[in-house]
Amino acid sequence: MNVSRALRMTAFAFAALMGGQALAAGGPALVVEVESGRVLHAERATDPWYPASITKLMTAYIALDKVRSGQLSMDTLLTVSDSAAALPPSKMGFKPGTQIRLDNALKIMMVKSANDVAATIAENIGGSIDGFSALMNAHAQRLGMTSSHFANPHGLPDERNQTTARDMAILGRALLREFPDQQDLFHIGAVQFGRRIMRNTNGLIGRYPGADGMKTGFICSAGFNVVASANRNGRHLITVVLGAPSANERTMKAAELFDRGFNSKVNFTNPELAALPASANTTPPDMRPVICDRRGPMPQEEDAPVVAEDNSNVPNLFSSDVMAFAGDTQKPVRTVLGPRAAVQPERVWIGLNPPSQAELAAQAAAEEAAEKARLNKKKAPAKKKATKEAASKEADAPAAEEGSKTKSKGRVSVTVKPVTDQKANTQKPAKKDQKAEAASKPKAAN
Repeated sequence: MNVSRALRMTAFAFAALMGGQALAAGGPALVVEVESGRVLHAERATDPWYPASITKLMTAYIALDKVRSGQLSMDTLLTVSDSAAALPPSKMGFKPGTQIRLDNALKIMMVKSANDVAATIAENIGGSIDGFSALMNAHAQRLGMTSSHFANPHGLPDERNQTTARDMAILGRALLREFPDQQDLFHIGAVQFGRRIMRNTNGLIGRYPGADGMKTGFICSAGFNVVASANRNGRHLITVVLGAPSANERTMKAAELFDRGFNSKVNFTNPELAALPASANTTPPDMRPVICDRRGPMPQEEDAPVVAEDNSNVPNLFSSDVMAFAGDTQKPVRTVLGPRAAVQPERVWIGLNPPSQAELAAQAAAEEAAEKARLNKKKAPAKKKATKEAASKEADAPAAEEGSKTKSKGRVSVTVKPVTDQKANTQKPAKKDQKAEAASKPKAAN
């Protein structure tokens, strides 16, 4: 037992060391120009990495390809299965048998990153998760994503899932170039289902000038990932950041990469994505020890309200041993990211047709009733505990003075002294009565 425990501790320490080294060196990062496919910046761009929810970009690609080929339409109804409904959060919580249009499912998946919805898309297209995964891997090979393998449509932990920054840039570029009419899908600020409003987890949307997509991802073993796109002055760039230590750091690094990318020029010396050298690593590092197993609260997918306010103490996220930006002679002034701009959420629904006002009102009432029931259920144990404590205090309260009475909820309680005192009290009046009786009798004659 001691040997086994020692081996486990050694393995954990080694994983923490490797994860710490990866984090200290900076996770993979890449900037590519969409139009030319030329690489502006590459930092460990071909290192294998766990994709997490950026996997859903491939799920979206296959769905859009099916629509393009005429096999599906955006109003095709998809049915939620038992297995999809049972997946862990992030999720919508739809019950098995619920039907949802493909366009609404895609919007929810891209904004909310709902795992149950991603699985619903996959099962209805591929017949099963394995069947859909086979489609994902076939499309990845066709696109030139030679270092990627997908085992599920949502990116939940699975050791068989892996990708690279380079491969995800290839996928992002294919989505933007092959489906120009669907680009709006990737930069929806928020969606609304009934009373629930869910904002996009991409911290660049509504904050970084020109940001127009695409998808974030997070699991403990991967850290914080993002494939992001931005358009400025006619130039369209894609930035990939993998393994950031937090949502804020992910957004900050992506913003700085965009800043430097837009301030650089592209020429024939910039390599294409396919020309990037292969990595010597064959398996993704496990970032869990440095992301989730440290002290403090569990990392959250959402950014803080303000990402960066002061440029004076912002660390340099670039090292001297990475590919430099062509024509970049000095660092540009960094974009300051403040609170996200307000957006009008896009409404999504279940079923074929959008709900009427009456149906929306009924849905809102049902959701409100369910929320009240949930809160009451949560309060019930606390109320029961408080009642029990009050009863215990009443039982333990000291006895009141003899003869005192306390009224409580219709009950009358009389507090008396111990039995020995009662006996003494009954004997004394008896003697007094006997003397009175004797006094009242006539005296005997002499």
